[in-house]
Amino acid sequence: MSVGPGSVPNMTKTPTAPVLSVRELNRATLARQLLLRRATLSAKDAVEHLVGLQAQNVKPPYHALAARLEGFAPLELSAAMEAREVVRIVTMRSTIHTHTADDCLTLRPLVQAARERELYGFRKGLAGVDLDRLAAISRELVEAEPRTMKQLREALLTEWPDADPSALAIAARCRLPLVQVTPRGLWGRSGQVALTTAEHWLGRPSEPAPAPDATVLRYLAAFGPASVKDMQTWAGLTRLREAFERLRPHLVTFTDEHGAELFDLPDAPRPDADTPAPARLLPEFDNLLLSHADRSRVVSADYKGRTWRGNQAYPTLLVDGFLAGVWRLEETGERSVLTVEPFGTLTGRRRAEVTEEAARMLTALSGTPSPSQAPTASSSASSSVSYDIRFGTVVRG
Repeated sequence: MSVGPGSVPNMTKTPTAPVLSVRELNRATLARQLLLRRATLSAKDAVEHLVGLQAQNVKPPYHALAARLEGFAPLELSAAMEAREVVRIVTMRSTIHTHTADDCLTLRPLVQAARERELYGFRKGLAGVDLDRLAAISRELVEAEPRTMKQLREALLTEWPDADPSALAIAARCRLPLVQVTPRGLWGRSGQVALTTAEHWLGRPSEPAPAPDATVLRYLAAFGPASVKDMQTWAGLTRLREAFERLRPHLVTFTDEHGAELFDLPDAPRPDADTPAPARLLPEFDNLLLSHADRSRVVSADYKGRTWRGNQAYPTLLVDGFLAGVWRLEETGERSVLTVEPFGTLTGRRRAEVTEEAARMLTALSGTPSPSQAPTASSSASSSVSYDIRFGTVVRG
């Protein structure tokens, strides 16, 4: 399909568009998110299909793929990161994502306008600062040697001693496509956040800012069916209506139960509402819960806001496809304790399902081969790490 960024067709909503229930939207989105059944994709291909993974912390991308891929081994993603096939960079919603190298070089230019707008909030601290010169100096600094934000701040202060130090570093991050260099992000390794440009790290230039049309199609493949506002929420962008209108002749449309128009790819999966959805343990900030303006397809009104306490976000539990609780993993030496706090009462069958899923995830993260039937208690003898799975309190206070 080839759709150019030309004039917007003069088209209107289809008045007879079918209505999708909340459960139908839930199952469709879970299918796109590889959460109805684990996929046999490589880690890199999964990152590409999902258009990136939230990576505010180091472990969430690994937890996200453990919930989605059959036989996932953390070292696979770590090796791709070490080989510079995937990177950690600020993109959508001004948050750190793990992206493939190709997406890093195309998605960051797409959201650059939003990064420029972000600087408006720091304008007082940047009074008198030539932002073009700041970007040039910052590029020279981080390409000579990866720098921490503290090092970048201190270096830029020598040029603009009266500016706000934090604003200077944020301006560099907004103006330049800065990636976090390894060992930051590698599995089982540690390293402070040090930055260089994506072009320098990957050895090739960024692409010019593209029209959003191709990204709209990829968003729908990973998160659809969805409204214009949904995609704008995911991307942190505005004014995407024109792209959807250009694509309208190639898409199908629905409405949700509140009458909002939803777009989708014609051949994308839309399973029946009664399709089984297994329990899944997702990391904090998983894009499943953050990529729609209307999150009711995953989060019921009763549980809205329950995954946060102050500035603390918690990993989440899905039961029957919907948010049903939070969890915490405590690792000490050779022992791990995973505690699950359901928001409501689980039946015995559901508790067993959650326990089995937790055991499967812990087995994958321990680096042992994934068994055809995950254990339901402590880890098998083949694992060097033992673990307990408990139901208890996660959110305190």
